[in-house]
Formats: sequence, C-alpha cells, structure tokens
Amino acid sequence: MKLGIVGLPNVGKSTLFNAITNAGAQSANYPFCTIEPNVGVVAVPDKRLDKLAEMYDPEKYTPATIEFVDIAGLVKGASKGEGLGNKFLANIREVDAIVHVVRCFENDDIVHVEGSIDPKRDIDTINVELILSDMEVLDRRIDKTMKLIKGDKKYQAELDFFKRVKEALDEGKPARSVECTPEEAELLSTVSLLTNKPIIYAANMSDTDFKDGSADGNPYFAAVKEIAASENAGVLPICAEIEAEISGMEPEEKEMFLSEMGLEQSGLDRLINACYELLGLISYLTAGKPEVRAWTITKGTKAPQAAGKIHTDFERGFIRAEVVAFDDLISCGSMAAAKEKGLVRSEGKEYVMKDGDIVLFRFNV
Repeated sequence: MKLGIVGLPNVGKSTLFNAITNAGAQSANYPFCTIEPNVGVVAVPDKRLDKLAEMYDPEKYTPATIEFVDIAGLVKGASKGEGLGNKFLANIREVDAIVHVVRCFENDDIVHVEGSIDPKRDIDTINVELILSDMEVLDRRIDKTMKLIKGDKKYQAELDFFKRVKEALDEGKPARSVECTPEEAELLSTVSLLTNKPIIYAANMSDTDFKDGSADGNPYFAAVKEIAASENAGVLPICAEIEAEISGMEPEEKEMFLSEMGLEQSGLDRLINACYELLGLISYLTAGKPEVRAWTITKGTKAPQAAGKIHTDFERGFIRAEVVAFDDLISCGSMAAAKEKGLVRSEGKEYVMKDGDIVLFRFNV
C-alpha cells in the first residue's frame, strides 16, 4: 500500500513524515523543501504477529508494510504547472490513498503561505488544483463516450453518469463525494481521477489541544471534520510535534509517554488503522518455524485469491485452506491442540477470508 502525504507548505507535512518514517526528509520553515518525493517504508504494527513470534520463535518475522511518500508542497496554479505542480500531480497519481495534512494550530514562528490559519481555504486550495486536473481527464472520457454512443446507444447511461460527475467537479466538489451505485463506482474507477482517490484529512494540531486525546475543543478541527463528512473522506486528529518527539524513543519509553498524554496509540498506529479501514483492508497470517508473516488483502477476498498473494502457483493449484482463528490458536497454545479441539477448519474455494485468520494453503501444480 502506497500513501501520499500532501498539504500546503508549512502545515507540518514533512515533520509528520519524518516522525513516522524516520527517513530524514528535510524539514524547514520555507516552501518546497521537499523537491523529490521522499519515500519511507513503515512496518504495520500487529500485536497478533508478536504473539505468533513468541509461540513459534521463527527464523524470520515479516510484518505487512506501508509505503509513505512525502509529496512536494502545492500552491495555487499547480494544475497549470505553477510551483512544482506537474511533479506534484504525477506523484499523486501513483499512490493508493492520500493523507492530506491540514494545519489546525497557531504558531507565530511558523509562517503560513496564505498568512493565516483557515483549514477550509487550505483544503479548497489543493482540491481545486486536483479538480482542475480531473476536469481535463473527464472531458476526454466524455468525448470518447459520445463517439461510442453514435454506434451503440448502450453507452448512454455511462455518458449520463460521467456528466453527473462533471457537474460535481464544476461545483468544486471532489469525485469521491458523488453518490454512486456499485456499478457506477466501478465505472468511475476506470477513469484516473485524483479526487476519487480515498483520502484522510490529518488535522495537525498543537500538543496543548491534543492532550488527553481530546481534539474537539479545536474549532479548526471541527471545520475539517465537517468537510470530511461532506465528501466521504476520513479524518484523524494528529500532532506532528508529539510524533516527532516519540519517533526516537524505545518502545517502553514511548508507551509510558503516550500513557501520560492519555493516548492509547501513537499517531502512526491510528493513521495506519484509519487507512486500512478507508481502503477496506484486512490481514491474514501465516505462521511456522521458518517465518511468521502478515499478508494484506481486501475485505471480501476468497481463499484462492488470498493464496495468490503468496505465490501465483498457490492460487492456480489451490486445493484447500486450513484455517484457524487467531484467538482460538492462542487460547489452545499450539496448532496441535487447536486441531484436537476441532478448531482448525478445512475451507474451499468459496471461503471468504477474515481478519486474523491463520492459514496453511494446500495446493498442487
């Protein structure tokens, strides 16, 4: 999974990226300090995998990973090539989802590119540039569909739908805000629209506002929540400064610090959970002495396709999946004990994988 971190200059974007990836992107109080997109790969924290590692003492421990891309700051006119516009738009096209960092803190020492704090204006600035880019893409698709209608009237419904999306873009609304049937959503996914990408607004606030995990007193955060609700987007309160502070801590020290702040999880953990939920992702696990490993799949994936994540031969020659729920394995203490109690099931090609399934795939090629 590849997530692009975007935002106006000086909103805390690179501070957050540095904190969650320790990748050392330059962070400075001026625009465009991130010229090339910096990339950091982060392990997805999964306590279930830790438990399996205790049980099997494996030679290899492989968590799922997420790739974070810190994309250069954007300014007005990006869709026309202003600033680093073309590079910005190209980088966004390559990611699975967008984390849009929005400034929700006051600080006289950090200049705002627009001179004041206004989350709605900042979100609109970036959305407008993405919408302008999408309009060009959608216009080309509408022209193509109109040509197809001349030979076949079945494309009329497709044209009507694309015109409805175009109307939303004309009104300054992102494509993701358009209500769709499952068939229309599938049709929309065939057009490479930036504003149709899943998005989480990361409301970056001061540590004072963030203490005890209560962000609701921050009026800027309230504004971001309202915008997110109107366009089917996710929203997450976060404090980049806190993340920067804990990024170099040892696990025990980090846990103590978070506890003192009244927080159960770091911002990174909450961000990863929110992204999994937004993208409809779950993890299944494989466990044994050679390796314990987490595999990321989409909710609703059937066993053969899940097996294909490991190797295409597993999918091609799929026979069955031997499955045990994580909680059942842990309560039994071993796979042998789980089998004795009849908790290890043999599942066929129609089995829909569940989050936390521990699986052994049987195949023959």
